[in-house]
Amino acid sequence: MPHLYRAPGPQEPPTPKDARITHSSGQSFEELRRACLQKGVLFEDTDFPADSSSLFYSERPQIPFIWKRPGEIVKNPEFILGGATRTDICQGELGDCWLLAAIASLTLNEKALARVVPHNQSFGPGYAGIFHFQFWQHSEWLDVVIDDRLPTFRDRLVFLHSADHNEFWSALLEKAYAKLNGSYEALKGGSAIEAMEDFTGGVAETFTTKEAPWNFYEILEKALTRGSLVGCSIDIRNAAESEARTPFGLIKGHAYTVTGVDQVNIRGQKVELIRVRNPWGQVEWTGSWSDSSSEWRSVGPAEQKRLCHTALDDGEFWMAFRDFRAHFDKVEVCNLTPDALEEDAVHKWEVTVHQGSWVRGSTAGGCRNFLDTFWTNPQIKLSLTEKDEGQEECTFLVALMQKDRRKLKRFGANVLTIGYAIYQCPGQEGHLNKDFFRYHASQARSKTFINLREVSDRFRLPPGDYILIPSTFEPHQEADFCLRIFSEKKAITRDMDGSVDIDLPEDMEVTAEELKYVLNAVLQKKKDIKFKELSLISCKNIISLMDTSGNGKLEFSEFKVFWDKLKKWMSLFLQFDADKSGTMSSYELRSALKAAGFQLSSPLLQLIVLRYADPELQLGFDDFLNCLVRLENASRMFQALTCHSHTPHP
Repeated sequence: MPHLYRAPGPQEPPTPKDARITHSSGQSFEELRRACLQKGVLFEDTDFPADSSSLFYSERPQIPFIWKRPGEIVKNPEFILGGATRTDICQGELGDCWLLAAIASLTLNEKALARVVPHNQSFGPGYAGIFHFQFWQHSEWLDVVIDDRLPTFRDRLVFLHSADHNEFWSALLEKAYAKLNGSYEALKGGSAIEAMEDFTGGVAETFTTKEAPWNFYEILEKALTRGSLVGCSIDIRNAAESEARTPFGLIKGHAYTVTGVDQVNIRGQKVELIRVRNPWGQVEWTGSWSDSSSEWRSVGPAEQKRLCHTALDDGEFWMAFRDFRAHFDKVEVCNLTPDALEEDAVHKWEVTVHQGSWVRGSTAGGCRNFLDTFWTNPQIKLSLTEKDEGQEECTFLVALMQKDRRKLKRFGANVLTIGYAIYQCPGQEGHLNKDFFRYHASQARSKTFINLREVSDRFRLPPGDYILIPSTFEPHQEADFCLRIFSEKKAITRDMDGSVDIDLPEDMEVTAEELKYVLNAVLQKKKDIKFKELSLISCKNIISLMDTSGNGKLEFSEFKVFWDKLKKWMSLFLQFDADKSGTMSSYELRSALKAAGFQLSSPLLQLIVLRYADPELQLGFDDFLNCLVRLENASRMFQALTCHSHTPHP
């Protein structure tokens, strides 16, 4: 896969609009702080209370935690002491090393850090027991407010803490991130790239060290120089290997931070080095170029000082780059823009964002292995109109992210296996049906379907029209997603679900009670469809639809029109009853409604499936009929209101 690169020179993270207020009161950090100062009280956050509900959802603490404010733990608390640095991050009793690795990486980018940890916060004048942090979530920045009560045991912080016991910015940042995700327990286990993206709104790229390109060292050097956040880890083959120590002091399944690369001259030969940090704040590499290894004797004092070499067990260490590639398996780079590592790049990337959902029964079709439902997934049209400069193809990057899975862990939700496929579709309009995918192969696809929060890849394709289909691997799995498309040249994207577009009906004498008797008598004789008895309400809705005279009854001419419609709708129902079971799969509903004259958006289709499909995602004919009648009535009302709004008034 081509690599993600960025223009030379230090660059700021994307400058978003003001972060959205998230506190339930609707008040901003400044408003809440001002109110506390006026009342002479310290802020207490009812949205994230200082009790067990904010700690764990599936277990009880094994030790009695006491929530304390920093001023109750030490005499002279400081928010940031001597600048926020990577040594301020030491892991506590929570298995969130991935988050700590990302925070350590964040401290290397001053401007990105200032976005996440806003200035002008302290325990000095203006202190009111309230702090705030900002995180990127699904294309927007959120301002998360917290109080400063932290879980302690014997006057020591239980979770993330600084090496300086009177410094608290990192512990408060962890608390804000726990609030964003629902609890501290929700932070157990993860990938550093997830938090890196939440700190920057950037784009992720993952390298396998054994398969990385020949210029991998230069790629990492450029990434660090230009502010990208970089993490690394060692894979585990089974659960028993989690946090197992290797013979060289490295921890498997543990998230590390890459904090620098450099070179030294040894007897006329350049040696490439890489600096790595363990968020535990201890337990280091013991091989060549480790803190006390013999290799440092060949390096002069000035060079050692330049490289900040110490023999302290502070969790940070140098190692030869060749050893790094041999011992680590994965490197994750979060670039602030897609061109973060590219030499001589001066262009700005275009980005479009699509928010969508996979809903069981309507738009959760699974991957191409499940042809019968694959076509029901959301479809996004991508029109590539301009070639790259001096190239015959167009470059673009697709990043598919599933939303809020960490927050939903307390309800049993797991990270789903996701990916996407891209099909060429010249001249195609509207939602593509099953036959299209039966006879057309994809032009490109995500490198893999994988159970990560985000899947991203870069592509080069000729100019033209394409359909991008994001999906879960298995059908019937529900989630919300955010799809970002970055392109070097302007690309046109739009949802293929279409807007609501309904063919208006044409314009007998029976009451609702009589209509109920007639229709149920007729439908009971139909052995090829299943239905529950039509209710009186359903028949009143039919009369409301067809009654043009306004007398609450169907005249002969009106009944005749409805009867023709009914026969057409029964024919459609049988046509889309693929297995001849007498019921229709909700996945066929879009096509059936389209054949009946209704072109629906995915959100509206999802609501209809929730309303009319049974737990097995099937619709009987009565459900189908009620759905059509409601849609026709809504269409007529909308048309009447539209005409009224365009009627000139005297």
